[in-house]
Amino acid sequence: MSMKDSLLYVLTIIIWGSTWIGIKFQLGTVDPMVSVVYRFALSSVILLVFCRLRGLSLKFSFKDHGFMALLGLLLFSVNYWLVYVAEVYLTSGLVAVLFSSIVFLNIANGALFLGAPVERKMVVGAAVGIVGIGLIFMHEIESFDLTDKNLLGIAFGFSSVLLASLGNITSARNSRADIPVIQANAFGMGYGALALAILAISLGKSFDFSMTLPYVGSLFYLAVFGSIIAFTSYLTLIRSLGADKASYSIMVVPVVALIISSFAEGYIWSVSAIAGLILVVGGNFLALHRPSPTA
Repeated sequence: MSMKDSLLYVLTIIIWGSTWIGIKFQLGTVDPMVSVVYRFALSSVILLVFCRLRGLSLKFSFKDHGFMALLGLLLFSVNYWLVYVAEVYLTSGLVAVLFSSIVFLNIANGALFLGAPVERKMVVGAAVGIVGIGLIFMHEIESFDLTDKNLLGIAFGFSSVLLASLGNITSARNSRADIPVIQANAFGMGYGALALAILAISLGKSFDFSMTLPYVGSLFYLAVFGSIIAFTSYLTLIRSLGADKASYSIMVVPVVALIISSFAEGYIWSVSAIAGLILVVGGNFLALHRPSPTA
């Protein structure tokens, strides 16, 4: 990877690895679905104002708006709500394992919809990484059983991953159509928030708001850092590296989250978790490393 891509990669995993702290402060008074609406609506408004102040063009064709709306529906809307629903039935560790499969889905969907080549080293690296994630969350996997509740959680979780993967592919398609990432995110997040708001209203959700410092502060952190900066970095990586390679960062995110947790909450690393960490890092190297050209 280039230096720019490396910086974007590190920025993505560090920010998303820390967003669990902000999400903790979002839970409580306000319904999670409504909080996601607030998050992406705020992100959209900030980005649109930024585009206007910087003189970035906001004029796009009806077709372009259609694909930006599709991006919003797949990546900034229902898939986030499905993660919350999945975690009602499954532990966060199992959800993290499920989300690791996005690398394989991006490889398959990229080949299917965009004709992207399937690289052997990417498949091997992804396989090594997902084994590593499995080792990190071994205790939670061992406690899993095939009850109706758990199967329902897997269905919700995998649906979220599938939508996110298709959103990644849509972003790659939009980049090929020369739709800038910042403007695509500005409109996409707005469309996604609108769609989720309509769903929330249809489900009878109450649009409450908590004027407490923890809620408002975490909302701004998730909107600015977790959404604007992280998604801009991540989708720029998709434009540069492809959806398959960029999505490996999502596999590294839970590792970063646990490293932060070890300092913030006293998380203790087991032998299997350390082995998993080594495999995730090793899989990352296999998937993304480009050998130096020989003379």
